[in-house]
Amino acid sequence: MSEPTNGAAPRLPDSTLLGAVYLRVRDLPATTGFYREVLGLEVRAERDGGVMLGTPTRDLVGLIAAPEGASAPRAPGLYHLALLLPDRAALGRFLKQAVRTRAKLQGASDHGVSEAVYLSDPEGNGVEVYRDRPRDEWPLTDTGVDMFTSPLDGRSVIDAGGLPSEPFRAPPGTLLGHVHLQVSDLERARRRYVDVMGFRVTQSDYEGALFAAAGGYHHHVGMNVWRSAGQPPAPAGSLGLAWFEVEVPGAEPRAALLERLAADGPATEHEGPFPATLYPDADGIAVAVTGG
Repeated sequence: MSEPTNGAAPRLPDSTLLGAVYLRVRDLPATTGFYREVLGLEVRAERDGGVMLGTPTRDLVGLIAAPEGASAPRAPGLYHLALLLPDRAALGRFLKQAVRTRAKLQGASDHGVSEAVYLSDPEGNGVEVYRDRPRDEWPLTDTGVDMFTSPLDGRSVIDAGGLPSEPFRAPPGTLLGHVHLQVSDLERARRRYVDVMGFRVTQSDYEGALFAAAGGYHHHVGMNVWRSAGQPPAPAGSLGLAWFEVEVPGAEPRAALLERLAADGPATEHEGPFPATLYPDADGIAVAVTGG
């Protein structure tokens, strides 16, 4: 899909995905261990002050050492990151291992479009692990998807995982399915992710929340003000979300997005273990744009 012309609202290509999410953490070894042992990610790169984790074929979570960083739990930033597994069997294997290792699960839900398990990493960053139902099974309204929250049939999910003899490892095909952000102002966030970046609103009837995506997905970006309404940006270098990547296929739509982001505010250069050009918004939430 090409960029719109004649003044139409921007739209990202249908095959847009998220790349990796980057977190500042106080205890790099302990947090790395969580993503390896509980979430089944492998270390793809180790650099001075940083570790990249993912699957054999894809970067998913970059951890940046920030031993002096301060926590800002109510400031705009990450509500949770969400790892999308390729099928229900993989989710069952993950859930079985989480139960067996006594991981501190925080919830498990059926959202109609997906089945999800929730927990947090050792630094308090929220994590969702989920699988999507086929798109022709998603509940829909006239304006988009109709996500809801019901209890997960955990026994059925575990049974779908079969009887694995090896520890769970995130399989090839695992993606950063979405990020859910806590923002200070929902309308300002809508402008940023929809009017500037080109995602499309997919659901807006959750109280205090908004969901948007490219290509008819249920959501690539969730936004809420449940505990962050009116809060200022986190101080520079705070623990938690550093930035996340939006992976845009095609040189032309990628250049168009970069132009829109530059018009919305100045870029900054990150020079740490994972150099990147970042585009922060008014909440201090930054994105980087990569190729598909």
